[in-house]
Amino acid sequence: MLDVTVIEEPGAAAASLDPMRARLLAELAEPLSAAALAARVGLPRQKVNYHLRALERHGLVELVEERRKGNMTERLMRATAASYVISPLALPGLQPDPARHRDALSARWLLAVAARLVRDVGALITGAERANKRLATYALDGEVRFASAADRAAFVEELTAGVGALVRKYHDASAEGGRAHRVVIALHPSLKGEPGTGDRAEQGEPPGIEQDRDAAES
Repeated sequence: MLDVTVIEEPGAAAASLDPMRARLLAELAEPLSAAALAARVGLPRQKVNYHLRALERHGLVELVEERRKGNMTERLMRATAASYVISPLALPGLQPDPARHRDALSARWLLAVAARLVRDVGALITGAERANKRLATYALDGEVRFASAADRAAFVEELTAGVGALVRKYHDASAEGGRAHRVVIALHPSLKGEPGTGDRAEQGEPPGIEQDRDAAES
């Protein structure tokens, strides 16, 4: 089972977003039969089998083992990944396009860039798996606490200058056998709780709003 995989096909995305099928995918972190799943989710076994066939058709679950039980064969199924990310490719014609309106200070532009990242890395993973090759990537994730909006602005300025210097140092448009790599850097306020859990200050103003006001008043 993979830790995370990407869903690119619209039908697979629709199947994964069905509440019952999403529940079945979560339960299938371990191999289970339709009968065992039916007992867990409270559905008839025939109905569970119907959902499993749809999930299997879209590559979201896989057969792990077949067992003989009396005069029938029991199929043990498992989810193909522990978690799934839906690529913007699943919404053809509605994908965000960062090139449409470039604004480094826009949260919506950041969202469009992040969506493109999901789309591109997902496609690269799919291609690497088909070619049985390792995909060379790098990611850095961390957190910094700014004392003021002015400090945040200074950080952004220094970060931009530093990355620009590195790009100028290593970029070689004419290198034979070279390959272009996309560099994505994002900065946003940290959430105080997990999204969708109701932990974020009674779901009031989003975190970071105070700093944004400070910046506007300075």
